[in-house]
Amino acid sequence: MITVSNLSLNFSGRLLYDDVNLKFTPGNCYGVIGANGAGKSTFLKLLEGKLEPTSGSISIGANERISSLSQDHFGFEEYTVLETVIQGHKKLYQIMKEKDALYAKPDFSEEDGLRAAELEGEFAEMDGWNAEADAATLLQSLNIPDSMHDQKMSELAERDKVKVLLAQALFEQPDILLLDEPTNGLDVHTISWLEDFLADYPNIVIVVSHDRHFLNQVCTMMCDVDFGKIKLFVGNYDFWLESSQLAAKLQANANAKKEEKIKELQEFIAHFSANASKSKQATSRKKQLEKITLDDIKPSSRKYPFIKFEMERELGNDLVKVENVSKTIDGVKILDNISFILRPGEKAAIISRNDLATSVLMQILAGELEPDGGTVTWGQTTSRSYMSRDLNANFAQSDLSIIDWLRQFASKEENDNTFLRGFLGKMLFSGEDIEKQVGVLSGGEKVRCLLSKMMLQKANVLLMDDPTNHLDLESITALNDSMVSFPGSIIFTSHDHQYIQTIANHIIEVSAKGVVERLDTTYDEFLAHETVQAQVAALYE
Repeated sequence: MITVSNLSLNFSGRLLYDDVNLKFTPGNCYGVIGANGAGKSTFLKLLEGKLEPTSGSISIGANERISSLSQDHFGFEEYTVLETVIQGHKKLYQIMKEKDALYAKPDFSEEDGLRAAELEGEFAEMDGWNAEADAATLLQSLNIPDSMHDQKMSELAERDKVKVLLAQALFEQPDILLLDEPTNGLDVHTISWLEDFLADYPNIVIVVSHDRHFLNQVCTMMCDVDFGKIKLFVGNYDFWLESSQLAAKLQANANAKKEEKIKELQEFIAHFSANASKSKQATSRKKQLEKITLDDIKPSSRKYPFIKFEMERELGNDLVKVENVSKTIDGVKILDNISFILRPGEKAAIISRNDLATSVLMQILAGELEPDGGTVTWGQTTSRSYMSRDLNANFAQSDLSIIDWLRQFASKEENDNTFLRGFLGKMLFSGEDIEKQVGVLSGGEKVRCLLSKMMLQKANVLLMDDPTNHLDLESITALNDSMVSFPGSIIFTSHDHQYIQTIANHIIEVSAKGVVERLDTTYDEFLAHETVQAQVAALYE
């Protein structure tokens, strides 16, 4: 158990939060949410003891083990994959290294023998003889095959390092598991495995994530960082979001009778009680929900950017035809004979286990990269606006202010300070913010700049390579809604399950075997079909 008492933190001259009192108990997964800069990751560092609070205390049960997901992807370069995972159990790893050092001594003494026997006893108690096998099983679950287990971390691709570090965090099966953006860089299959793993985890899990589907699948409680406070709310992310919106509505409707407000609250709670996502948690969560009163729900202070894509002209009869496209980079074939056709009005999600494949294909579609073979033919009426995964490529003139950078993409009618200031204000750039140089912007600010550019371009086809990366939950929600309502066509990549599910009506999976397409299919239907196919294939192995 973790008890947070009267905690406050002044960080870089700013009061992040004050008078925080919380209790975290086993069997619950807590999702930490809040606007960018609210102090979500900082809170995890406080819980782990990497930072000290300005005042107050954090109490953790005696002998309880804490494990966290390392954010340093290059911190284990000299170690093998298997050794990196085992380091997740710090005490076991220390015993292994001390044993090895003793047995390697040329002048092994009687005293060394006694110490070695003591270590062997501790090692056996920790089930150390099965450590390598357990680590290997965990890695296989994360799609890191046996052939990679003895490789150095320095030899791995970035996406595989992320999986190994996740395995490291999970390996010890700690009493307290702290995960900061665990789904970043993971493919959809690995995210699904992690969701199942955490849903059944018996101890305390505290997770920061911008993935709404992930938060809904794994969280039993939300930990909201807002108003300089940190408050706990029963339920998953959707329950928190809708209860916050309900609270704002009830607060605005001050003249309504209390009985009417209570009735609306009861109907709202009954709806969510009947739709608990995990059956094993449904009963306890339902009891917790039923105890909520009007005073327990609060409106959020979050601000949502205004995102609305419009198009200057309608699409004609043709959108795009991709025929036999191939591309090799640095001697490695990334795309091999890729073909598909998209029609006007379709919103297509391109997915793959290999992010490089989807990004290269998006670059080819956008005309930023030439294929080695094959053709891309766009319809004559199409106008295209593209957001690349590499944000910095869009800000070569890094000394330009935000307003001057955006001015490059405005029409004559829009190219005046009054219009641009108002436009940027809706995208949450207010006051002096618009004079900031684009070269110093955060990832989230750069994405909001690029979305502003795309809105001004008024294209009828949007090409977006992982656009939710770097965005906070509020911006993701606003972008999601705008893409659902956009009347033109969209081709996009993403790791965000809810984003793909609510937008795409055409799924294109790029694999080493070519393309798998599903037209007029939701993402959930596509994944369900994949699962059935895998089960059938397993019967014939």
